[in-house]
Amino acid sequence: MAVPGGGGPSRRLVQYVVVRSDLVSALSWPLGAVITQACHAATAAVHLHYSDPDTQEYLAQLDSMHKVVLQAPDEACLSSLSATLSENGIAHKLWMEQPENIATCLALKPYPKETVQPFLKKLKLFK
Repeated sequence: MAVPGGGGPSRRLVQYVVVRSDLVSALSWPLGAVITQACHAATAAVHLHYSDPDTQEYLAQLDSMHKVVLQAPDEACLSSLSATLSENGIAHKLWMEQPENIATCLALKPYPKETVQPFLKKLKLFK
C-alpha cells in the first residue's frame, strides 16, 4: 500500500494504549468504563499530535489503523512508564480520570512499531 503522495510503500504505524489492569481486577470497575478510559486517551493523543507526520499518515490509513492495547498492573507502573516515555521523548497522553484525579491509562501517538516497542516489551496484552 502506498502512502498518499509518498510514492513508496507505507510503514506500519501503531498506536499503543496501556490500561491499568487493576481497574477491573482489584477496583471492580465495569469493563465498559475501562474501555472508555482507553478511548479517551487514544483520542487525546491523536488530537494533541494531530499535525505530526506519523499521525497524519496513520489517519490517512483509516481502514487499516493498527492499535495495540497493553496492560499495566497498577497506577505506579503506569506513572513510571509515562515518566520513562517522557524522558525519552516519546509523545503520549497520560489520561487522568476526573474528579478522582487518578491515572487510568496512557496512549502514545502513532509511531513505527520499532521506535517504541523497546519501551513496551515487558507489558502484556490487555485481557
